[in-house]
Amino acid sequence: MVALVGAHTIGFSHCKEFANRIFHFSKTSEVDPAYNPTYAQGLRKLCHNYTKDPAMSAFNDVYTPGKFDNMYYKNLQRGLGLLSSDQAMVTDPRTKPFVDRYAANQTEFFDMFGRSMLKLSLFMVKENNDGDVRRRCDQFNTIQI
Repeated sequence: MVALVGAHTIGFSHCKEFANRIFHFSKTSEVDPAYNPTYAQGLRKLCHNYTKDPAMSAFNDVYTPGKFDNMYYKNLQRGLGLLSSDQAMVTDPRTKPFVDRYAANQTEFFDMFGRSMLKLSLFMVKENNDGDVRRRCDQFNTIQI
């Protein structure tokens, strides 16, 4: 799973998906302390108007957003994990060793990502009317009548 989530090295997330981490995080902290402070301030500035403009978004990988590489894992080690689920991988003792391995060894990440994608592609494949390809990854398709 840690290898598959490495797909976040490309793409973006809408501000609403992580706004809870940069605005009013807790009673004692406006921002999630797991964030790199400079990164958090940049996200706050970028997403300041996200409730009025739902298209506001940030790259999942701030350094190489258009390149498939292992920078995503290096970012996690630096407190630059955009989503809480991403950042949790570097703090959880079950997943941290994989984050560290993939950050240190891009070839191993590529190998494990490829193997994981192949395994996932064969897992419980739905065919014909049993499955549905989502038009938007964050929403179920609506039935057209």
